[in-house]
Amino acid sequence: MQEGKWHEYARGKVDQLQYAFIHLDVVGVLAESVDSGAYWRKLKERLKKEGNETATNCHAFKMTAADGKQRMTDVADSEQLLRLIQSVPSSKAEPFKRWLAKVGYERLQEIENPELAS
Repeated sequence: MQEGKWHEYARGKVDQLQYAFIHLDVVGVLAESVDSGAYWRKLKERLKKEGNETATNCHAFKMTAADGKQRMTDVADSEQLLRLIQSVPSSKAEPFKRWLAKVGYERLQEIENPELAS
């Protein structure tokens, strides 16, 4: 996925209010890792040792994988996503954080004025 098309990382809704961002997708792009699964496992282990709640509060949901099969994968809501982004040293992190802030602002505007949501 290309930088700037961050909305493509929201693969599906966990519930009516929150999107699920898949850790492997986000980490893979931010870290530019060939093996995003290995990178996420090591990062998750490091975060747990540090007592960082990003790793301990992640949840696994069945999501559609690249091969079309349903698999359990770690997902993040927008708050967890921001913490995850801050844990990965990357030049791509700042644009991702700006996009997340923009989406949050737009959502607040839609809540205040439901006519904007369409």
